[in-house]
Amino acid sequence: MNKRTLQIRILLMVVIALLVGFLSTRFNMRLDFTGDKRYTLSKATRNILKSIDEPVTVTAYFSTKLPPNVAETKNDFRDLLVEYASRSGGNLVYEFIDPTENEELEREAQMAGIQMVMINVREKDEVKQQKAYLGAVLRKGEQKEVIPFLQPGAAMEYALSSNIKKLIQTDKPSIVLLQGHGEPNLNAMQQVVSVLQVLYDVSTYNISETEAIPQTYESIIIVAPKDSFNAMELMRLDEYVANGGNLLVALNRVMGDFNTSMGSTVNTGLETWLSEKGVDVADKFLMDAQCGTVTITQQQGFFRMQTPVQFPYMPLIADFADHPISKGLERVLLPFASPVTHAFQDTTISVTVLAKTSNRSNTGPGSTYFNVMKNYSQNDFPLSSLPVAIAAEGRIAGDNISRLVVFGDGDFAVNGEGREFQQLQPDNVSLLVNAVEWLSDDTGLNELRTKGVSSRPIKKELEDNTKTLVKFGNFLAPIFLILGYGLVRLQIRARRRKKWMEDQYV
Repeated sequence: MNKRTLQIRILLMVVIALLVGFLSTRFNMRLDFTGDKRYTLSKATRNILKSIDEPVTVTAYFSTKLPPNVAETKNDFRDLLVEYASRSGGNLVYEFIDPTENEELEREAQMAGIQMVMINVREKDEVKQQKAYLGAVLRKGEQKEVIPFLQPGAAMEYALSSNIKKLIQTDKPSIVLLQGHGEPNLNAMQQVVSVLQVLYDVSTYNISETEAIPQTYESIIIVAPKDSFNAMELMRLDEYVANGGNLLVALNRVMGDFNTSMGSTVNTGLETWLSEKGVDVADKFLMDAQCGTVTITQQQGFFRMQTPVQFPYMPLIADFADHPISKGLERVLLPFASPVTHAFQDTTISVTVLAKTSNRSNTGPGSTYFNVMKNYSQNDFPLSSLPVAIAAEGRIAGDNISRLVVFGDGDFAVNGEGREFQQLQPDNVSLLVNAVEWLSDDTGLNELRTKGVSSRPIKKELEDNTKTLVKFGNFLAPIFLILGYGLVRLQIRARRRKKWMEDQYV
């Protein structure tokens, strides 16, 4: 290589560097190779950021001295904010504050609504507890929304985008919980209602025989009705869906009574209306070997013992479709559920089976006796993958496109009231909330609820010798690779020099 060639190459490198720098200021491009696409913003988020008309400030209160596994949450949140700021066209700005630096900042964080948590920190083979902050405050003018605590691995994009949407939206979409047929009220569904009220105006509604259902309602929720619907009420529902209204039905076709250990069927007329549309909720009990438990009292000598017993009539569903309603869910308990099938005459209607039983399941008659102490065998569960919920979209009742979600159980998301109040597991709540959001929100924001940050640690616990080998291997392997590459290059150049000298003498 002569001097002129070297100068040309250096000049080309400088020109390329300047060109790359210029293009990077004009175009924003980022390649996301993460398995969970944590740095790829959804269409819903991009639309929300475009609609910001006033600056939104995000003040992130994060401790700095955090264990590596928790510090990743801060890094992921910072990277997400970088993307948001870039996509918002300068309408979103952020800052990070460590509340543990002084008492004044700590009081500021707590007054803003940031939750202080205690985390375990290992130092010199000792585990001690340390207080930490992992939250954020979003402000737009005088408005404020708070993310009190960001759970490591949680759906950060949903938390951030939904709170921004709350700041910028002027009117909340309206959804109603139908009443008048023995359905649970808002107080009996506290967990579901508290989540929905973040982005929706949730109220109750009684069908009138003289007035049509307002089409301003984004969706109607019917949960566990006990009394019959008359012909006029069913006609009003028909008109609402035919005009493009969205409907969720969580229906009890059977019910169980632990006091009498008996099961019975439930008829409200709604099942007939659904059947005419193409959805059948059978008046049968679902049974599943993968199930929840009930507690029975047994006499052991002078003592009375409380013993949990598996009860197949309470299926524990773990087979979910890759659908915005059910994606990311792990387990949902459906007490006294029924199978749901569909046979829509219109083939253009899109139908998804949201959830199924396990490969060891069965059905039982609606009128039956529950033998809690029965020992079930493999032969008691000859069926497999029975559907328990569906979602449909299309011309369900008229010429307009509408959405319909049907669950074969009405009690899975009901807390109850007074002494009957029970805390529900998160997936039970998420299943119904996701369904309502799929019906009511066409932005796709609900799909982010289960988009978390995946962690893929080594599942098998390694022995100490293996850990040491892996640690030093990771440290030394790159060094040896570089040295090996250098030796190979040295040999190649030596051979070339030798050959060149031989050619010169020849």
